[in-house]
Amino acid sequence: MLAVLRHDQRLADMAGGNDVSTSTVRRWVLDSLGLLAARAPRLDRALKKIARRGDAVVLLDGTLVRTRRRTGADNRKNYSGKHKAHGLLFLALTDEKGNLIWISSARPGRASEITAARHDHITRHLREAGLGALANLCFVGLDDDPDNAPVIITGRKATRSHRLTTPRRRRTGWSAVNAPPSSMALRT
Repeated sequence: MLAVLRHDQRLADMAGGNDVSTSTVRRWVLDSLGLLAARAPRLDRALKKIARRGDAVVLLDGTLVRTRRRTGADNRKNYSGKHKAHGLLFLALTDEKGNLIWISSARPGRASEITAARHDHITRHLREAGLGALANLCFVGLDDDPDNAPVIITGRKATRSHRLTTPRRRRTGWSAVNAPPSSMALRT
């Protein structure tokens, strides 16, 4: 199974080398994946375990795992315009030290990270567990109640109509190297 999953070994090659049929190898791989998926922790249980441990914050991030390009109609759903590559999108929650707590199921590469987080109801699960999350700018706007009780902390984004002030740039790590040209000077 590891040869198929990790090294992208073809099922027919594995079957021929072990003197079994291709359908048998496929069944073994799918059965093994089912067993691994059954052992994966659910989001709510993983967060409650972290809360019992005494941690207050988790880290939230998404990643695109690149895959081969598919043919036909299956090609489009796995293409990520953001990364300009084919792949599958995963969301991951880690503890403060970077240890993996939970990973989402695979989604097509065209999905956005914030939409995937909304489908998994991450903010609701974090509120129920009494935890907060630090996330990157992809998740701006995910928190449904950011003023009263924020659960997801992200950086700040500048827009065309609302530039970041100098103190906010310093807090977010936005340096003078990235400053807009003088014709777009900041209004303070």
